[in-house]
Amino acid sequence: MTAPPPARPEHRHRTPTSPTTRRDHITEVQPFTARDGRPLTVVHVRGRYPPYRGPVLVVHGAGVRAELFRPPLPRTLVDALIDDGWDVWLLNWRASIDLDPVPWTLDEAAAYDHPAAVAHVLAATGADRLKAVVHCQGSTSFMMAAVSGLLPEVDTVVSNAVSLHPVVPALSHFKIHWVAPAVARVLPHLSPAWGDRPEGLVAGCVAGFVRTTHRECRNGVCRMVSFTYGSGRPALWSHANLDEATHDWIRGEFAEVPMTFFAQMDACVRAGRLVATGQVEGLPHSFADRPPQTDARFALLAGEDNRCFLADSQRRTHAFLQRHRPGRDSLHVLPGYGHLDVFLGRRAATDTYPLILQELTR
Repeated sequence: MTAPPPARPEHRHRTPTSPTTRRDHITEVQPFTARDGRPLTVVHVRGRYPPYRGPVLVVHGAGVRAELFRPPLPRTLVDALIDDGWDVWLLNWRASIDLDPVPWTLDEAAAYDHPAAVAHVLAATGADRLKAVVHCQGSTSFMMAAVSGLLPEVDTVVSNAVSLHPVVPALSHFKIHWVAPAVARVLPHLSPAWGDRPEGLVAGCVAGFVRTTHRECRNGVCRMVSFTYGSGRPALWSHANLDEATHDWIRGEFAEVPMTFFAQMDACVRAGRLVATGQVEGLPHSFADRPPQTDARFALLAGEDNRCFLADSQRRTHAFLQRHRPGRDSLHVLPGYGHLDVFLGRRAATDTYPLILQELTR
């Protein structure tokens, strides 16, 4: 693929006369292939002026998609990145609901998806390095690849919620260890979309159970999200942090999560660190038993009120990094924030986006 021409001098460091909004986005979906042949895509988003900084790869979590970072807010993280001069690339890896659903593991994403995505973006832009903003299971799998030495071209990673040491609430531990295996005997996946549209009798029974036990709002998908991913009412955000439009928008942003993922995460939670399934060659069994095989700097974000992965998840990874390379990496615990409201919150544009931009340019 031919690299785009460099920005014209008059566009370099040009401050937009007004902030970028979704109306200004020029969006191109580019297909590419993971290292095991799985078809994936990246969404290249440009603004009114050419970027004057390098590429940044933005990576979603499990059972969502790249569009997660463009909610119906007046200002999104994508807008903020564009206005700060970044060349923005949103990855749809194999967990994306925009792709054909398949059973997947974090190992496959680490070994096959992220190295291929980095290579595609570098080839498309002509850059030799890039930065990344990664979230949840996009973060765990990306960190697995990075600390294993599979992403030498990545020099900065901003990780939200969890990275190498998953720590979950007690109820979540119970669900993932005892409930998930029982569910896996009858269902290949769970889907928060069942809150609005159950698929079959068993899915309808699960949705009915969630309606009975989660009465925190009338949004069926919001309630199913809490049952699927955490312990709380709600689990991934505070209702006070979401405006009405975003709370309604999430109905279309969550779908299948395979039980293969929950099985691996159960093993990781019990081990206290990310561990491989052993089904993919070239990965270590444990990802926190040796120094990171990367020069990338990590900036770890943790919502203090996160009920999916507790803030101790990022504290433990930061302590691990500090033991091996003191003072290089950073940790930010965000009061008043949980899991996804770090990106989707009504005040995120002033509370969290500036911190992300600061870490990318540090």
